[in-house]
Amino acid sequence: MLIHSYKDLIVWQKGMDVAVSVYELTENYPKEEIYGLISQMRRAATSIPANIAEGRHRGTRKDFTQFLRIAHSSAAELETFIILSKRLQKTKNLEYSKVDQLLLEVIKMLNSMIRKMNPRTPSRS
Repeated sequence: MLIHSYKDLIVWQKGMDVAVSVYELTENYPKEEIYGLISQMRRAATSIPANIAEGRHRGTRKDFTQFLRIAHSSAAELETFIILSKRLQKTKNLEYSKVDQLLLEVIKMLNSMIRKMNPRTPSRS
């Protein structure tokens, strides 16, 4: 399959699914978290596909790889916020399975892409 646009990348599409899932999940968070966890989680989630898109348009393999790493870092940040949310009394009983599954899939895809773009790069989970 020929890639004409970042929108053709499955990892970008899945990253968008993660962002939508995070927005839906955080609708159920307490309103006092609007400037706390909600804001941080939404920013990290939207950063994943945004960095994939930006990196794809930078024009060089090196730049694209760097932006994939940034997207991977945002995914790890989001994962941390989700783990924290599962430990907090006000948010621990929410349904996290959809976002967990999507995020894990995106992290694995980013790991694979980064490895393929630069075979000397050690993989991180």
